[in-house]
Amino acid sequence: MVATWKRPESVLVVIATLAGEVLLLERREPRGFWQSVTGSLEWGETAPAAAARELQEETGLVAVPEDCAATQRFPIVPPWRTRYAPEHTHNVEHVFRLILPVRVDIHINPAEHADAAWLPRAVAVSRVSSWTNREAIERWAPEANDA
Repeated sequence: MVATWKRPESVLVVIATLAGEVLLLERREPRGFWQSVTGSLEWGETAPAAAARELQEETGLVAVPEDCAATQRFPIVPPWRTRYAPEHTHNVEHVFRLILPVRVDIHINPAEHADAAWLPRAVAVSRVSSWTNREAIERWAPEANDA
């Protein structure tokens, strides 16, 4: 495999509080695309290492997210297809979560994200742009007073 292509494997890190608030980040491009922490695994990198790296790069948080031992497979959308080798049409996403006692200050990477918001779980579910992200929040983020 040529290392110039992106690896068709990624992590999704759902960050939530015990009170049922979920952190979402708005991508710089395309605007209006809200998501949890996410990113591709680098060649030779493990999913847990990628989850910790992406968490720090995108929020400034240094922690070891919990591996939910769940994966989701989805087609790579056309705007991003050119980043992957032609034979890779699908991505495998490894799901992680970080449950915090309370909200913490987030320091987004302005090159990648335009905004961040702590939202009630139900609002976060309705705002995320990806069905895999929606399912991960529904399954892995606590509801208010549910953790």
